[in-house]
Amino acid sequence: MRLRYLFIVLVAMLIAVWILLLVQTPHQDSKIFYITEVVTLLCLLFLIYFYRKAVRPLNSIANGMELLHEQDFSSRLSPVGQREADQIVNIFNRMMQQMKDERVRLREQNHFLDLLINASPMGVIILDFDGKITTMNPSAIKFIAEETESIGKKLCELTSPLAQEIAMMSNDMTRTVRLSGTAIYQCSRMTFQDRGFAHPFVLIEPMTEELHRAEKNAYEKVIRMIVHEVNNTMGGITSALDSVSDALHTMKEETMSSDTKELASIMKVCEERGYNMSRFITRFAEVVKIPNPICKPTDLNRCIEQCRGFMESICQPNNITLKIETASEAVPVEIDTTLFEQVLVNIIKNSVESIDGSGEITITTKANPSCIVVTDNGKGIDKKTERELFTPFFTTKKGGQGIGLMFIREVLVGHKCRFTLCTGDDKLTRFTILF
Repeated sequence: MRLRYLFIVLVAMLIAVWILLLVQTPHQDSKIFYITEVVTLLCLLFLIYFYRKAVRPLNSIANGMELLHEQDFSSRLSPVGQREADQIVNIFNRMMQQMKDERVRLREQNHFLDLLINASPMGVIILDFDGKITTMNPSAIKFIAEETESIGKKLCELTSPLAQEIAMMSNDMTRTVRLSGTAIYQCSRMTFQDRGFAHPFVLIEPMTEELHRAEKNAYEKVIRMIVHEVNNTMGGITSALDSVSDALHTMKEETMSSDTKELASIMKVCEERGYNMSRFITRFAEVVKIPNPICKPTDLNRCIEQCRGFMESICQPNNITLKIETASEAVPVEIDTTLFEQVLVNIIKNSVESIDGSGEITITTKANPSCIVVTDNGKGIDKKTERELFTPFFTTKKGGQGIGLMFIREVLVGHKCRFTLCTGDDKLTRFTILF
């Protein structure tokens, strides 16, 4: 636009000179006057021609620059009637069309990626260059965010144990994280290039169901094989011992020597040990025969009240106080009441065993979200043990079989519950079940 103004000023100056000559020189040399007037007029015509050939294309290019600055890729430049300039205009218009097509393609691609990320069962967390969360898909929120406002925070600032584990990972690192309960995740912390910089993001893949299914199939086969072989063997042995014991008992006591009496006593002990072994191995068989839950809508508060008496009968002989703090409103859940009551009883038994002497167990329910928390002031669980809990046959009890927590796990997984068992900083141990 500035060049156009300069051209107008130049034309105005030429017209002024032409008028000045026209006024002052006609009385002098007429030949020189007419030559000067013609030259001035030709210069004026040439400037007009020059404007059409040079200045107008430059104005068109300036308009194109303004379109680029405004990112208006839908507008086009019109030809100016000058061959070289029109070539530039055509190139510019093709470039604008390509940029428009690229913008539409990227917009559609980004929309598709957004839909894909939001629908993915894999958790996706995108971080900024300072390590703060900018985006979380619904799966990541489910896995990590107990807080409703996680955006803008660093992973290490969240209270979620999974977030704490991921925060300790470095870029381009993949590891399997096992939390308290049965939750197992494969976490990858990687980067992608954004405006020339490495932009960090996190992928969280849940592996709980797959590993649980494989684990269950493996121990079910082992248990069935052991139960079959042990029961068959012990059946024959106890039958033979029973026959020998009966034969010895038919003898008159006064005719039996001291060695025979000792043998009869040993037979009795062996026979009893055989039956104990059969009962012991049968308990493992019962783990793989847990029925699938038949869930029906019920009030969690009512379910707890129904088995209050039985739970109190477990606590009172051990001088332990049982407190039940139910939500003021109903807590609607869909559970198999019979199986869930057995889960509660097993949890209370474990809490009683963890308390040395007198203590207190509190059962709390909440309606939003629906959950139940069993808290005890027992000896607590260390971090190493937390990660091993709910592993098949794992136990910290002397002479324990690890069946109780296996039963709890199978029932809660069948109910599609999330659960954790850990000791907090306040030294209280909490078994939390989220429906």
